[in-house]
Amino acid sequence: MNLALIAHDKKKETLIQFVSAYKLIFEKHNLYATYTTGKKIMEATGLSVQFVKSGPLGGDQQIGAMIANNEIDLVIFFRDPLTAQPHEPDVSALLRLCDVYNIPLASNMGTAEVLIHGLERGDFNWRTVLDEQ
Repeated sequence: MNLALIAHDKKKETLIQFVSAYKLIFEKHNLYATYTTGKKIMEATGLSVQFVKSGPLGGDQQIGAMIANNEIDLVIFFRDPLTAQPHEPDVSALLRLCDVYNIPLASNMGTAEVLIHGLERGDFNWRTVLDEQ
C-alpha cells in the first residue's frame, strides 16, 4: 500500500517517534512524504521514503493530486491545530480530497494508532480491490 506521511513543524518529532515505533509495519509499504518530514523520517529510521515538495511549497497539493489519481491508500498527517499555517488552504484541500476519495486519514496519534493496527491486520485490503478495477 502507498502511505503518505506529513507533519507540521511542531509535530514532526511525534511522527518520527510513531514511525520508529511501527517501523516493522511501515517497511512493508511504499512511503511518500513531504520533503522535510520525509527526510527526517528516513534519517531516523533508515526507511525508504519518496519525497514531494515541502508542504508550503506545494507538497500538500502534490499528495492531494496523488490521492485524486488513486495513488495513495492512507494518509497520516500530524497537524498542529494551535499554530496558523500559511498554506492552510492547501491543508484543507488535502483533507477534503481524503473525504472525497474515501482515503483513511489520521490527523493525530490516537487515530494513527487505530489505522496502523488496522493496516497490519489487513483491514485496508479493500483498497487493493479498488486498485484492480
